[in-house]
Amino acid sequence: MPTPHHGQFIDGVTRPSPAGEAPLIEVENPATRRVIATVADAGPADVDDAVRSARKALGTWAATPVVDRVAVLRRAAKLLEDRREEIAQVVTAELGAPIRIARSVHAQLPIIVTATTADLLASYDFEQRIGHSLIVHQPVGVVAAITPWNFPLHQVTSKVVPALAAGATVVLKPSELAPLSALMLAAILTDAGLPEGVLNVVTGGPVTGRALVDHDDVDLVSFTGSVGVGRAVAAAASRTVKRVTLELGGKSASLVLPDADISTAVKVSVANAFFNSGQACNAWTRLLVPADRLEHVNDLAQAAAEKHTVGDPTDDKTRMGPVISDQQRERVRAFIRAGLGDGARLLAGGETSPDGCGDGYFVRPTIFTDVDPASTLAQDEIFGPVLSVIGYRDEAEAVEIANGTRYGLGGSVWSGDTDHAVRVARRIRTGQVDVNGGAFNPAAPFGGFKHSGYGRELGVHGMAEYLEPQSLQLPADAGRD
Repeated sequence: MPTPHHGQFIDGVTRPSPAGEAPLIEVENPATRRVIATVADAGPADVDDAVRSARKALGTWAATPVVDRVAVLRRAAKLLEDRREEIAQVVTAELGAPIRIARSVHAQLPIIVTATTADLLASYDFEQRIGHSLIVHQPVGVVAAITPWNFPLHQVTSKVVPALAAGATVVLKPSELAPLSALMLAAILTDAGLPEGVLNVVTGGPVTGRALVDHDDVDLVSFTGSVGVGRAVAAAASRTVKRVTLELGGKSASLVLPDADISTAVKVSVANAFFNSGQACNAWTRLLVPADRLEHVNDLAQAAAEKHTVGDPTDDKTRMGPVISDQQRERVRAFIRAGLGDGARLLAGGETSPDGCGDGYFVRPTIFTDVDPASTLAQDEIFGPVLSVIGYRDEAEAVEIANGTRYGLGGSVWSGDTDHAVRVARRIRTGQVDVNGGAFNPAAPFGGFKHSGYGRELGVHGMAEYLEPQSLQLPADAGRD
């Protein structure tokens, strides 16, 4: 069977690059290392066409009544639900996510985000009076959305849907490692009635991303990825004075206070660290526990790790699939070696490949204890299934350790007294803190402090990123009886 090829989605149609000259990128299934599709590595000409299409569509889409934009998003949420199983299968193939996780998270979150955004849009007040001024919230213009591979549809939806709700138009560049579900979203939004040109998708690697960031006719860049690339995006965007939002990862701590239900806290924290093969920017990769309970926690964590079966992601019993690529696997292994070199004690997992997993890019779920809070293992984002257990003497030291990295994206606090946990959570310098296992809220803002970036996604704060306030200074008696 020939490998399917996916072209660029520009001006409402799927098309090859000019003269079919763009080189092809192979999309690999990380569990089998087989090529499952090819996409074009778009060049500046493709990006020019996509941005031109978005600019042409901007005036009409921005003027589209809110009720009509709401209707498009609600139809899209229904179509995402209708195609949920197909989306889950695609995400499992391109990312290696276990099918149970692909169904319950990767395919489900985009439905929730789209429906939640539609409800928000329906009640959003785009105009306010402040004295004799009318404040009008205008769409920012043409948005370049550059998304990562670890949540290949959710990350796309979290940028694209709020931008469309705001009345902006979008050129999306999904990760070249996992672009297939993003292309599905373009088709779904078209079927939902999104006019041509409002969303365009260009596939490709760094050259494509740079062309988007550098483009004179892009008004805002929304980027999720590494700190290094985020710095480069912000620097390049400054040339044309673009607005930029950045979500750049994290090194989140799960802080277990002495009065917490330690068994539950450890179980949930281990599951969070290994979720999505550890490939989550807000993963709790540091488990902070009272020093006098460290050995008990080690036993609990080791037992929890044994339940995270690694294997074929198409099997409903599998809890952990591969990491995305050979490069990512080698990066994780290098961190494991660094941890051993720094004197940390290995509780579970390690550098060797799991048994019975074939040729895929699998990594054993790994836990270290006796980890120095200043070590590489505890300071750098690994983006793989590696958890560091760290003991602390008292609450002040625990907060100091939690805040003691350059990142500030997520985390959690556990206590038998919720009010106490909230007081501690307020001292954690991160954009989001889960208290005693509080559930993810798609209407709450998501984003970071410090090197985790700036700007927010989701909910009213996420949509506001794509709006510009305009002040109309009216005569003092205008609009008054």
